[in-house]
Amino acid sequence: MKTIGILTSGGDSPGMNNAVHAAVAAAHRAGITVFGINRGYNGMMNGDFVELSPSFASELVSRGGTVLFSARSKEFCTEEGMAKAIACCRERGIEGVVVIGGDGSFRGARDLSERGLPCVGVPGTIDNDISCTDYTIGYDTCLNTIAQMVDRIRDTSYSHDRVMFVEVMGQRAGWLALNSAVAAGATAVLTPELAWDFDKDVLAAIKREQEQGKRYHIIIVAEGCTGEKIEGAPTVHDMAKKAQAETGLESRGVVLGHVQRGGTPTARDRIVAAQMGDYAVKLLKQGIGNRVVALKAGKLVDYDIFEALKMTKSTDPELFELVNG
Repeated sequence: MKTIGILTSGGDSPGMNNAVHAAVAAAHRAGITVFGINRGYNGMMNGDFVELSPSFASELVSRGGTVLFSARSKEFCTEEGMAKAIACCRERGIEGVVVIGGDGSFRGARDLSERGLPCVGVPGTIDNDISCTDYTIGYDTCLNTIAQMVDRIRDTSYSHDRVMFVEVMGQRAGWLALNSAVAAGATAVLTPELAWDFDKDVLAAIKREQEQGKRYHIIIVAEGCTGEKIEGAPTVHDMAKKAQAETGLESRGVVLGHVQRGGTPTARDRIVAAQMGDYAVKLLKQGIGNRVVALKAGKLVDYDIFEALKMTKSTDPELFELVNG
């Protein structure tokens, strides 16, 4: 391929800029022209392209977010929208695209691949919920951010003998909740993958620690278990009210929100992102598309994009046992 495009799509995640920088550098070393596609598939449909120099994003590798921006587009999901996007790429001579994002972004890459525009996906999402890979760009940074925030919350919880219900991101996946609960030494954790009972899994755990002399408690709750995402489900504030009524301990609910998404990427996220961005361009250089880059057992591999989207992934039950017993 002589000319490729690169875009970021879906929720931003720390490390995306490192992947972009590495991909652009790899392309220029191979004599490939690179166009950045601003604002994901929406920008692809609207011709929001800019030719990128070899040093593009080099000064932003220590920043979170995405230098190529991101946006959602319902129009792209239609046949007319995809045809429009492909036509815009053809006008620039773009023969393949590196797509950095999550499952939704990969479904878009799959659809483009089916219609004759080869794409290579790079997994970038804080949730670590892409089934074909052990690790996604941004996960380590987000997990460390949550751990730091919970450490601060623990100081107040300890000082006031409180129960703190902390909601973390994870609408359909509990990786962040489960691993941050282990890191925090939480009393209990609730994740969307496993059925839970508030009385048995939360109140009983609090009372058990009370009997052991502990005066404060941290409960980690994935957003996919709360009223924030599930109609009729309790919010962390509702959970706190019930816990206070049942245990007599002052309780509070805390929603960490979008503070989890941003921030300086960790060294691990920077390194893995750079490796994946470089790997994706090497595939396109060989004329290979319709693939997803993945990290399996510490090594970079790639899968057919259709096969990758059919894979499943679950959280580690042994880690769950570490918290909930």
